[in-house]
Amino acid sequence: MPTRINPCSYLPRRLQIVASLTAFVLFCILFLGTSSSDTTVDPYLNQVPFAKQIQSGAHQVVDNLPSLPKDLPYMNTPQWLNPFRGPAHTPPPEQANSSSGEARWYSDFKWRNPFSSSVTLDEERAVLPPLKERPPVYTYFDATGRRKDDKSKKAEQDLLQIWRRAWWAQGFKPVVLGRPEAMNNPQYRAVQTLELEPELDMEMMRWLAWGNMGTGILCNWLAVPMAAHDDPLLTFLRRGEYPALVRYEGLDNGLFVGGKEEIDKALKAAVNNPAVKRVKSMVEAVPSGTFEVDPAHDGVAFYSTATITAKYISIKEKLEDPETIGDGMAMLPPLINSHLHMTWQNTFTSGIAVLKPLPEHTTALIEPAIDIARNLSQCSETPIPASCPPNRPRCKPCVSSQMLISLPPVFRNTSTLFTIGTVPHSYTLTSLIHSRDELNLKFIRRETSRDAWILAATKELLGTGLSSFARLVNMKEAVASDYGSSRSLWLTAERPPSVSSEKDLEELDWTFGFQLPRSPMPNGHSETPVPGPERRPPPPKQEFGDGPVPSEADLAKEKTLLEKARLFVSKGGRTGDKAFVRTRDVVEAWNLADTEAWKFVRAWNARRRVERRRWEEEEEEFSKGLFHKWIDAIT
Repeated sequence: MPTRINPCSYLPRRLQIVASLTAFVLFCILFLGTSSSDTTVDPYLNQVPFAKQIQSGAHQVVDNLPSLPKDLPYMNTPQWLNPFRGPAHTPPPEQANSSSGEARWYSDFKWRNPFSSSVTLDEERAVLPPLKERPPVYTYFDATGRRKDDKSKKAEQDLLQIWRRAWWAQGFKPVVLGRPEAMNNPQYRAVQTLELEPELDMEMMRWLAWGNMGTGILCNWLAVPMAAHDDPLLTFLRRGEYPALVRYEGLDNGLFVGGKEEIDKALKAAVNNPAVKRVKSMVEAVPSGTFEVDPAHDGVAFYSTATITAKYISIKEKLEDPETIGDGMAMLPPLINSHLHMTWQNTFTSGIAVLKPLPEHTTALIEPAIDIARNLSQCSETPIPASCPPNRPRCKPCVSSQMLISLPPVFRNTSTLFTIGTVPHSYTLTSLIHSRDELNLKFIRRETSRDAWILAATKELLGTGLSSFARLVNMKEAVASDYGSSRSLWLTAERPPSVSSEKDLEELDWTFGFQLPRSPMPNGHSETPVPGPERRPPPPKQEFGDGPVPSEADLAKEKTLLEKARLFVSKGGRTGDKAFVRTRDVVEAWNLADTEAWKFVRAWNARRRVERRRWEEEEEEFSKGLFHKWIDAIT
């Protein structure tokens, strides 16, 4: 038989399969898929009465239906009806104490994301770094047996406030303990059965109160942190981990750290010591080896009796005279406060930089920041002007220093330079740059550039090649990182602190850890607090670049525009005015990076205020009880 030739055999195996399937599909379409409506007969159609009449009538109805209107509204079907919809992210839940006024925030480790809305799914919530836990630092104050003169009482109140403020500014949670905490310790009764020297009895009460609270830092209320934020001792204390009972050489009983177990063991050892009635301190009452001794440290200054006697003769003389004890005590608060201020000034040897991007139009914008810088550069009042803190004998006294105030147009990341930056809302900055008190969509879109502030502020630090979005990470780190927050103060132009407001100054005091000078400074020059030739720091030095110094008329116009913009941004949102909301949304959408920076700084400052006020409310009940007992004891 002749061999049959398969035409597909000349093709590769895979193409044979494809060709076969193609031929089969074409055969089905040609011979099975075509039909004529005239020849097709439904076998069941003849069984339905009047079937042909019904079928023809249905065709007529369909043919005569009117066409759908072109402007038919779009019906937005709920997504939950769509079975093929994709999964959607949900906004993170609201956290406790996460709002203040119009500022809202969400604390999360993703705070370095350029845009907070990518985390919160909310344009109004800024993502901030999680609040760090503040290690508790305890001091003991007993009103019983205190001096009864008014000056001494006021001085001790001021000293406790200085102690609390200084430790809070360094990242700790200061707590004042009293006899109630000591009485809650199980070893209190054992101590009461001993006939101790008055000094040791007070020391044992301190330790009993500390042991009742547990692990932490025990500090005398005349011992304050007096060093830069990144000082090794303060950095160690902020970790909150104390594996051993440690005392510090040269500080006597001014500072101890340790865990609860070590504290309880030391108390038991002191109670069981047969010679406990003849000693005057806890260090002498416990066996050798109980404490680890740290010999190298200079982050804490202790104004003990021995220190005052050796270093501050004028105060010592007044304290030794019973008639002038109150005067001597009254000299201590301004002395310690001036030393805290002086230490801060000595830390920033390059001076204070008041950030001024776009210098042609922002002179009025940064005036509150300049006022704060002038207060910081001024010398605090002190009874001993040329003195140094106990832990820094080679300091540079304020009477001989000249702290430079400069107005750079760019942000500089220098460790010895303290920066005060003012971040304006996009509407405020646009109004000032273009000298317009009214903005509209057409003008914003065609006449304004995007993110002018952040591009100008980071031009030197990041160059000109990066987008404004990429600069946000560096900006947020300058505001909220450990390094940046200790070397800068960031304000919003719409709610700047005023040096004429005691409330605003008090907020700044807790931020810096010392009381800023309150005396007026009309010309911005720092006066020496002692007689003699005036030593004034030079006036603020401005680096204008290509920008001219504004005239008096231009400055007056800037102030007018600034006040209108502040009113527009701060109050317009609460009025519900649709025109305002539309304009604000357009400006913010056109300047996404500048808006994100402004909202971040606003939320950062608001959370800082909320944190401190919550802590003060928690401690208020205990403080009232403490001072009421004090008043009862002295009357």
